[in-house]
Amino acid sequence: MESPLEGKDRVNILLVDDQPGKLLSYEVMLAELDENLVPVSSAKEALAYLLKSEVAVILVDVCMPELDGFELAEMIREHPRFQKTAIIFISAIHLTESDYLRGYAAGAVDYLSVPVVPELLKAKVRVFAELFRKTRDLQKLNDELEHRVAERTEALALAADRLRQSEQGRGLALVAGNMGSWDFNLVSGGWFWDEGQSHIFGVDHTTFVPTSDNVKKGIHPDDLGKIRSRLQKLSPHNATCELEFRIVRASGEVRWCTAAAVASFDVSGSPVRFSGVTTDITERKEAENRQALLAREVDHRAKNTLAVVQAIVRMAKRDTIEDYARSVEGRIGALAQTHELLSQSRWEGADIRQLVQEELAPYQGENVHRVTATGPSLVLVPEQAQLLAMAVHELATNAAKYGSLSVEAGKVDVSWSSLDGTVFLTWTETGGPSVVAPTKLGFGTKIISSLGGSRRGRTHFNWLPGGLHFTLELRHPDNPTPHQANGTARDTKTLPANGDARLLLVEDELVVGLFMQDLLKTIGYCPTEPISRLSEAISAATRERFEGAILDMNLNGEIIYPLAELLTEQRVPFLFVTGYAPHSLDPRFTRVPVLQKPVVRDELAGALTLVLGNASKAKAAAQPAVLPAGS
Repeated sequence: MESPLEGKDRVNILLVDDQPGKLLSYEVMLAELDENLVPVSSAKEALAYLLKSEVAVILVDVCMPELDGFELAEMIREHPRFQKTAIIFISAIHLTESDYLRGYAAGAVDYLSVPVVPELLKAKVRVFAELFRKTRDLQKLNDELEHRVAERTEALALAADRLRQSEQGRGLALVAGNMGSWDFNLVSGGWFWDEGQSHIFGVDHTTFVPTSDNVKKGIHPDDLGKIRSRLQKLSPHNATCELEFRIVRASGEVRWCTAAAVASFDVSGSPVRFSGVTTDITERKEAENRQALLAREVDHRAKNTLAVVQAIVRMAKRDTIEDYARSVEGRIGALAQTHELLSQSRWEGADIRQLVQEELAPYQGENVHRVTATGPSLVLVPEQAQLLAMAVHELATNAAKYGSLSVEAGKVDVSWSSLDGTVFLTWTETGGPSVVAPTKLGFGTKIISSLGGSRRGRTHFNWLPGGLHFTLELRHPDNPTPHQANGTARDTKTLPANGDARLLLVEDELVVGLFMQDLLKTIGYCPTEPISRLSEAISAATRERFEGAILDMNLNGEIIYPLAELLTEQRVPFLFVTGYAPHSLDPRFTRVPVLQKPVVRDELAGALTLVLGNASKAKAAAQPAVLPAGS
């Protein structure tokens, strides 16, 4: 319903843009408002018009020659007459948060991005035009009442109160931008909603009746109590508050909102009205959640990488410090090269040709036939890429020390192929010194040999007198081996330890798993080989009884909780090892110890002593008492 104060006169809306086509489009969009649209093509023309006329709303293009939108807004705000004039920026470029802050500091009340949505532009301009018109009309009425103060004292007080309320509402709208405004009269129980508020709640503005019951239905039930409590705490001395809450649309969609609310009180201090502006912040919330998730993933990946580096440093044994340093640097360099290739593809995979060539490049020398690499271009998934990179690095390092690359005439031929997701790689050394099978596995050979586990694939060393012939069959992580498809797990047996506790070791990083296995053995436990697949770990826990378990929380995207549930049912104590923050743990397992990667030996030993000791006490307490014979 039109207010009695509203007249038929039109207000001036100033359109500032250096492109005639855009000015014409704004005039077409706003023609329905029936206001006086004033298009100008430069900041100078805009300033000249402002000096001669009153303007309700100014639409300003951010990017213009001579003076841009920010500079124009600052100049307008310097004039006392235009300190409260609504300025809306329109930008065709992506604005950063600092750009938004600069705009608001310059006096903007809102932003619109190109392409401009006509209905949104009309809604924003309509509200500010009406605010300007009402404020101007109220000011005129106030002037008239001041001249008739002697005969209309009571009416003057009422008009002043209405003016104060209008100014307060207008100030909130300018601060919050043109979102959704509402008003609730506690005395009459009546509600007022504008179209923006209806749009936020996802209701038809023409048919929706805002009542207390209908409003409650649109607010998330878990947030109703919080809203009620905050409003009840308002007082004449603290009459404003900001709320963050969720709404639930009729479709079931949940949206996040903030509300800036203000309470009005009577002479006795009792609240009589609540008014406010609601802003939909769902997109901001989603962006915050994505940023938090990204931060957790970066932290997790960094800690996993540190755990791999820790394993390389601790397990690389050499006779001299120089050999030790070269060994560690080489392995970390290979790891870094692989990470660089994976990062370039956003961790979707790495090309095997580029990976092999970069690992072998230092050994090429001037003889182009000294090292050859032949095979099709294949993209390896991240797990395959890291395993193959480590294998090629260790083979090349051993060849340079003891094999064909240790002499000038020696050669290395590397070839590969692929079938149904499985990569077949052959490494052949010729022209080098006579080689024999090593009597003791070093760290590098142990890494390569471990690739022959039933899930990852198979390896074969053929130590020929003329040089090593090595073959590697590396399976895709998602392709189960035949015995996995039958529901059984890989062999988890290790050499028996005299009286040592049998532990289930679950870790998806190969190098970290080998390090953890060695670490557990030095502490005095009997661990399984590292198991990197959730289905294999569950099968192993079903087939064999363990005294305890060490569980990596994330196995290449598979969360470990199903195995944790099984171990809990079996009353097998366990602890988590993870690169994630402890607060991300499922509430069901908050009492389970969590070790952060990289793991420290003393912390691991202490945690195992604690969980295994508590489990032994619990078992002893659960045993029935045995009476002596004859009692």
